[in-house]
Amino acid sequence: MRKLFLVSLLFLIFFIKSGIGASKRALSFDDLINCYRISDVDLSPDGKWIAFTLTQVDEKKNGYHSDIWLVSSDGKRLRQITTHESSSWSPRWSPDGKKLAFLSSRSGVSQIWVISMSGGEAYQLTDHYTGVKDFIWSNDGEKIAFVTRVYPDCPDQECNEKRDIEFENRGTSARVYDELLFRHWDRWWDYKRAHIFVLDVKSGEFKDVTPGDYDSPPIALGRGYVFSPDDQELLFTSNRDSVIAISTNNDVWAVNIETEEIRLISTGFTDRSGKGNDHSPKFSPDGRYISFLSMRRPGFESDKAEIFIKEVKTGKVKNLTGDIDLSVINYLWHPTGRKIIFDASHHGRRKIFELDVKQGKIKCLVSDGYNVLADMDKNGEKLIYLHCSMNRPCEIYEYSFKKRRSRRITNLNDKLFKDVGMNRPEDFWFEGADGDSVHGFILKPPFFDASKKYPCVFLVHGGPQGAWHDRWHYRWNAQVWAAQGYVIVMINPRGSTGYGQKFTDEISRDWGGKVFIDLVKGEEYVIDNFSFIDPERLAAAGASYGGYMINWVEGHMDRFKYPFRCLINHDGAFNLYSKYLTTEELWFPEWEFDGPYWVNKKYYKMWSPHNFVNNFSTPMLIIHGEKDFRLDYAEGIAAFTALRRRGIKARLILFPDEGHWVQKPKNSRFWHGEIFRWLREFIKK
Repeated sequence: MRKLFLVSLLFLIFFIKSGIGASKRALSFDDLINCYRISDVDLSPDGKWIAFTLTQVDEKKNGYHSDIWLVSSDGKRLRQITTHESSSWSPRWSPDGKKLAFLSSRSGVSQIWVISMSGGEAYQLTDHYTGVKDFIWSNDGEKIAFVTRVYPDCPDQECNEKRDIEFENRGTSARVYDELLFRHWDRWWDYKRAHIFVLDVKSGEFKDVTPGDYDSPPIALGRGYVFSPDDQELLFTSNRDSVIAISTNNDVWAVNIETEEIRLISTGFTDRSGKGNDHSPKFSPDGRYISFLSMRRPGFESDKAEIFIKEVKTGKVKNLTGDIDLSVINYLWHPTGRKIIFDASHHGRRKIFELDVKQGKIKCLVSDGYNVLADMDKNGEKLIYLHCSMNRPCEIYEYSFKKRRSRRITNLNDKLFKDVGMNRPEDFWFEGADGDSVHGFILKPPFFDASKKYPCVFLVHGGPQGAWHDRWHYRWNAQVWAAQGYVIVMINPRGSTGYGQKFTDEISRDWGGKVFIDLVKGEEYVIDNFSFIDPERLAAAGASYGGYMINWVEGHMDRFKYPFRCLINHDGAFNLYSKYLTTEELWFPEWEFDGPYWVNKKYYKMWSPHNFVNNFSTPMLIIHGEKDFRLDYAEGIAAFTALRRRGIKARLILFPDEGHWVQKPKNSRFWHGEIFRWLREFIKK
């Protein structure tokens, strides 16, 4: 009897440790697309209610549907606010908390709608011909600033409508461009610019306060606009350089709403060129300071983002995080003005930190998982944020400054996951290039048995200045891959963010160097130290820079102690010369490879996978979106052609309606199915 009890206890301990009970099932693609997706979290002025956008997949329509929901700050009262067949998103409380404004396309194009919290139907507030992309309330609630795209030389809506009609009826499908940048991500330039308009809420009148042939906010790398405490000025971000395609020189500007007089705010640096990336302006609670994020080095989009404050009266500028080796993503002023709360990537997590403005000291408030700042109450007692992990989609959480702990407010996805078995990712560290410590995650499949040998897939992240986080992901979801019966390894090699700026910097001009050594050594470390991985059944997959690295691995497989049996390349660069000429944000390759290739071809030649085709030997699945303007789909075709011309097994999948990511639900289902079929063919035998 005692022996039977001990055996039962051992089984119980196993299931508790693995997090998987006997009645659990593996995660499926259906689970992934049926998740509730929370975004746009906004706390009411009295701190009692949280408005947010809830998005669900509509696979029949091959799209997504979003509605506005409310939940009380104690999490007990949850209700849906919008029920229209058209989506609604981006809720924003009026300063008095009596109304909730949001965006909806129910009248044809996206406009601002308002609903009273005392009851009644939502009504349309704006009627701008080109629609509304984003908006904020003024402090007194009498104005709203909103962003829309307009022809820069058009003085009114009638002009914009006329120009659109003329373009549609031009009698040809030709696009004509004279300058860079003429396409971005997955869209061709429409000859319009993003401008900020200010709306008088009572009269309905609005005017363009950022006129000219510029984007405000900028097309990339910059965000944020805010009213001054007296609502007389608007701070915003804009890039005013002549060639945007080679510039990261976003600046913070101020415009007087009445006179439209404009002035530059992010200037006065003593140790900088002034050509770096400045964005995300805010005012301190007492209006004494203007704050913003700044990157020092021109042209480097992944430089360390630091918090600066500028005293309004004196113009004195101070760097608050210059001595802190963290790159700030988002930040909020604490109502006391003595602290700033920010989030930043650190060792595979996105953590929330508290910064003492006067002393410059920081402390970590939230360390586990992936956390995104959302809002804070006026009394500075609680912080609202989104929290997710590799095991759960994002839910709304509250952090109490008094209690110094967090609690979950929503549990919208608990029902979906109640019978799903998943293991937690495990951290590991190993010695990479130059003896430096490199971090990674290993994720075991559900119902894991340590006595068995499992096939393993190594995932390579994009960026290259990015990172694998303990995060729920809807495109490269490690749990869905593990549920197929694979051990998943995610290494954060050289270039990854969250391990200090020096570590991030060391991939530039070295795309196949230290980062590749890190991956080679990481693979050897994992297989030599985790006996449950079958070294005869290995695969590697990656997208964007990860896709580039798959092409590089293909030509350098002899460097691996344990060769991969197959490879998966999504939207990866194959020829760095053609990549330079077909991408849109030219500042990126010019930083990474030290200029255009005709000025300095050294790194283009050194690190281009197409130069190593003679070494190719491993079967590769190649996937590319035809609307991917970051990495043109010809890169995928070129890699496929090279492989097949050499007689190597390969498959090419092109999505005519996808860009850099596969986002449409039906395409995503097909994408997952083809990837898992490819893996089964080579490593699950």
